[in-house]
Amino acid sequence: MDIIQQISQDLNQALKEKNELAVLTLRQVRAAISNAEIANSREKLTDEQIVKILKTEVKKRKESIELFTKGNRPELAKKEAAEVEIVSRYLPPEMSEEQVSQVIDSVIGSFGAVGPKDMGKVIGQVMAKLAGQADGSVVSRLIKEKLQS
Repeated sequence: MDIIQQISQDLNQALKEKNELAVLTLRQVRAAISNAEIANSREKLTDEQIVKILKTEVKKRKESIELFTKGNRPELAKKEAAEVEIVSRYLPPEMSEEQVSQVIDSVIGSFGAVGPKDMGKVIGQVMAKLAGQADGSVVSRLIKEKLQS
């Protein structure tokens, strides 16, 4: 079963259970996917493209959590956190920092990268190898640490 079918099935289940938060969140996710398909000349999206959309949805909500927390609105931050949990179910599991670090080491070794000036090349290669299995900010931080030492 692909991701879109799973989202639709879970949306139907949430409707039956009258789970308003899940219904709202899954409808927003489906709308984001539909908008991407329309922008893509109505062609069916690959699972990789859908995962990218889901990551964007999670990122938006995490940024909202941060803003709501700073704005002293814990009830809204809690709602966004619950939405992150719902959307995250459809994402592949992320790699640990140790696993990401190993990939970075292999890319740095193959490039012979030596300093911060090589960071762009290394990030591009690492992100291509990881294919959405790690958070970009974690990858960037680890590469920066390795290239500065």
